[in-house]
Amino acid sequence: MIEPAVPALDCGLCPRLVEFRIDNQKKYPDFFNGPVPSFGPISAQVLVVGLAPGLKGANCTGRPFTGDYAGDLLYPTLKMFGFATGAYGSSADDGFELVNCRITNAVRCVPPQNKTTAAEEKNCRPFLIDELNAMANLKVIVALGSVGHNAVIQTLGLKKSQWKFGHNVRHALPDGAPILFDSYHCSRYNTNTGRLTEAMFHDVFRAVCEELA
Repeated sequence: MIEPAVPALDCGLCPRLVEFRIDNQKKYPDFFNGPVPSFGPISAQVLVVGLAPGLKGANCTGRPFTGDYAGDLLYPTLKMFGFATGAYGSSADDGFELVNCRITNAVRCVPPQNKTTAAEEKNCRPFLIDELNAMANLKVIVALGSVGHNAVIQTLGLKKSQWKFGHNVRHALPDGAPILFDSYHCSRYNTNTGRLTEAMFHDVFRAVCEELA
C-alpha cells in the first residue's frame, strides 16, 4: 500500500497558521512545530479523525493526540478495545503502536486558541481525501467532534445538512463509503464539564468493534 500525500513541514497553505508556526518555533524551538503526520498503519480498517494538533501536545511531540489530555483518554481506550499495544507514555518514542487503527486530523497544523477556520479546513482537505483514498481496507471512521465530522462529510462530497453530528450516532453513508461514528471530542473541556464521560467514549468504540465483528 502507498502512503498518502502529506503537507510539507514548511507548508504555506494557511497564512495564519504559518505565522503561528513561526512564532512557536521561536518560543518553543524544541517542539515539532509543523504539520503533524498521521499515526498508525495505512492498512487499518479504522480511521480516527480529530480536529487539529494541540499546541503543547501533538505540535510538541509530532504525533497526533500525544502529550495532551485528549490522548490520555484516547490511547488507553484504543488499547482497551484491541486497537493498540504497548504503554502510552505521552511521547512519540514511547513504543506505543496502533493495531488496525490510524489517527489523523482535519487540520494538520496547530491553530491559535485551538480553533480552525473554514478556509484552513478547506485548504487541508486534499490531504484527508488522499488519506481516505489510500486506506484500501477502511471500514469505519470515528469523527471526534463536529469539525472532524464535517471534514469527513465534505471530503466524501456529501451535504452537512443531511448528515448531522451526534455523539455515538452511526451514519451509514452512501455509495459504499465507510461507516461513520461520531463522538464528542475527548478534550479536557468536554470531560471536565461532563459532556463526555469515559463510559460514553467507550460506548463509541464498543460500537466500532461490533461493526467490525
